Amino acid sequence: MAVRKGGMPTPLGRVMTAMVTPMDDDLKVDLDSAQRVADYLLNNGSDSIVVCGTTGESPTLSDQERVDIVKAVKEVADGRGKVIAGSGCNSTWESIKMTKDVTAAGADAAMVVVPYYNKPPQEGIYRHFKEVAAATDLPIIAYNVPSRTSLNMTSETVIRLAFDVENIIAVKEAAGDLSQASRMIAGTPDDFYFFSGEDDLNLPYLSLGANGFISVTAHTVGPQLAEMVDKFSKGDTAAAQRIHEEISPMTKAMFATTNPILPKAAMKLLGIPVGGLRPPMIEATDEQIESLRQTMESMGLL
Repeated sequence: MAVRKGGMPTPLGRVMTAMVTPMDDDLKVDLDSAQRVADYLLNNGSDSIVVCGTTGESPTLSDQERVDIVKAVKEVADGRGKVIAGSGCNSTWESIKMTKDVTAAGADAAMVVVPYYNKPPQEGIYRHFKEVAAATDLPIIAYNVPSRTSLNMTSETVIRLAFDVENIIAVKEAAGDLSQASRMIAGTPDDFYFFSGEDDLNLPYLSLGANGFISVTAHTVGPQLAEMVDKFSKGDTAAAQRIHEEISPMTKAMFATTNPILPKAAMKLLGIPVGGLRPPMIEATDEQIESLRQTMESMGLL
């Protein structure tokens, strides 16, 4: 396998925003607002939209709500960007059903998280992804986020899946382990894509050969992230580093408490209504909002 160059294009793009799910006053999914948010993101640096993921409050969404969100965002994104739907949970059977549902709803790809709570061994993780992938012809992104699942999918498991399962085309890696990421990138085929799932490591992952990001911070700095990956892919690493440093306060501000509390607060500060959060999530405190506001003002975002 050839040495990869960070930031190389993929069928899903290079900057994908893990979109918040707007809610109305009764905390029902607001599909009209979801379309407005998706439109804003696609006009501001996003190549694709990831719906019904962690940032989209996936643990509190019903199966029908996932379908409705995919359909609504697809209407806005069709011809402009791809729609990637979160369709995984800790049950293989339920993950298969959800993946079939988002396939029928028109998603362009599915993102399937490592099973949480059950804590299966690596062979169980491998079989989980293989069975889910067999239920669809969509491209699948395997999502590794140990901080949420309490379980790490190793580089060896990712490499097995990359070679053994044709439609598992990428990994979203959010373990925060650069050594593990390096092994994944080096050990997988050249047509298997690596996406950063941690905004503060976007540039380090590019330096290892990552293709792009599935980003939360892109809600507010999407154009900057698009410019950063473009500069890096063209060899202007100094410019990429400068952009990374310039947007790092925003990354820190967005993750000052549990995601997606502050991303929703940030969208409201930008004048884009997204409503509240379903319990057990809670609203940002006045102090958190003020700190976020100050950061956004200092960066010229407000």
